[in-house]
Amino acid sequence: MLTDDFFVRFASIFQEQAGTLLAHAHNLPHLADPSVTPAGMLRWTASWIGLSGVDGDQPEEWQRRYVAGCARVLAWRGTRRGLTGFLELLSDGPALVRDGGGVWREDGAPDDTCWVVMEVASTGLLEEADFVRLVLDEVPAHVRAELWVAGRQVFPDDAPATAPARHRAAVGGRGSEEQ
Repeated sequence: MLTDDFFVRFASIFQEQAGTLLAHAHNLPHLADPSVTPAGMLRWTASWIGLSGVDGDQPEEWQRRYVAGCARVLAWRGTRRGLTGFLELLSDGPALVRDGGGVWREDGAPDDTCWVVMEVASTGLLEEADFVRLVLDEVPAHVRAELWVAGRQVFPDDAPATAPARHRAAVGGRGSEEQ
């Protein structure tokens, strides 16, 4: 069989591929780790957890921090804790999240519980429109949302310039209580 030219070339294809896989097998456990995976793998890795916000134009260190941070808060998605962690990750600073959610005795719930007000000091490295798009993707669909950046309401953009007093609070320190 070794004298048959076609067979030798055909088998060498598989041998070369197997050799490549074996040579890189020791790296397999690290490919899913955003801190060490090759830069080209970051967006693909992000897609595993449903992220669409990884932009190749952002600094590589920011992309790595974003993917790792989103993976950490994924279990808390849809909660105040998850939203706060996500906002702090994107804005690179403290965030304040207030919402109408909670647990009440039977027949004791307030009339209006489907709202959230989010405040951050900046949009971090992101353009405001990109920041708003990513944040709104994290807010549950049935919840009315307000987003404030540096004291200015950026969503909804047709709202009055000042928030109701019951929702306003300065961004500082950690910004929210744990759920």
